[in-house]
Amino acid sequence: MSKVLLLSSFIFMSSLLFAQNLSEFKKLEFITPQDTLPYRLLFPENIASDKKYPLVIFLHGSGERGRDNEQNLKYITDLFLNTANRNTFPAYVVVPQCPKDKRWAPQDWYGKVEEPASLVMTLLDSLVQHESVDPNRIYLMGLSMGGFGTWYLITRFPNTFAAAVPICGGGDWNQAKALSHIPLWIFHGKKDEVVLPEQSRKMVHALKKAGAKPRYTEYKKVGHDSWTPALKEPQLLNWLFNQHLSGN
Repeated sequence: MSKVLLLSSFIFMSSLLFAQNLSEFKKLEFITPQDTLPYRLLFPENIASDKKYPLVIFLHGSGERGRDNEQNLKYITDLFLNTANRNTFPAYVVVPQCPKDKRWAPQDWYGKVEEPASLVMTLLDSLVQHESVDPNRIYLMGLSMGGFGTWYLITRFPNTFAAAVPICGGGDWNQAKALSHIPLWIFHGKKDEVVLPEQSRKMVHALKKAGAKPRYTEYKKVGHDSWTPALKEPQLLNWLFNQHLSGN
């Protein structure tokens, strides 16, 4: 067998295996009278009837918007489909997809919570009600547009999430005091020219001034794609899944 044929066979088998792995994230839709939210849902392996499991919500960036319910998985499958991670940190992982013309964080942060953010929260309530979700261990992560969405949702719902991981996003530092109880690990690239690192720096400064102790990692040689090293941080999931809502 030629080297070319062997390489082609390897690529085909790798692609097939990748597709099978992606299918672990069930392709679903959350339907309401107002709209439909496409989302992917990864279940814990070997769910025990007497246990409750953490839930992670992951918000993608602007480039992954649409209705195909596939692009939303673009950057996070390596982290959550990793066999060791799944065995060590069994959890539900929900990955909604934002429509092309919408954003996770609306222009008016303090008006009515509108779609798709409101749909995400309604889906969250539904999962807590119908699945074996531990309501004291709900976590929020997001990159770029999803980083802004992460700041937005913890600002609007400060008592819902046990921890949050905003990556190359930005929030309202005037609301830092209301968020000071939430464990945060914030990431940004020093050379980011799409979302300037000052966005995260100002949030970190305001949080510390409010008495919080956020973790902040700024990668010196990284631009906007700070999610690439952030999602490979060896302690990220260990830190995340060790957080619980205060008093629980």
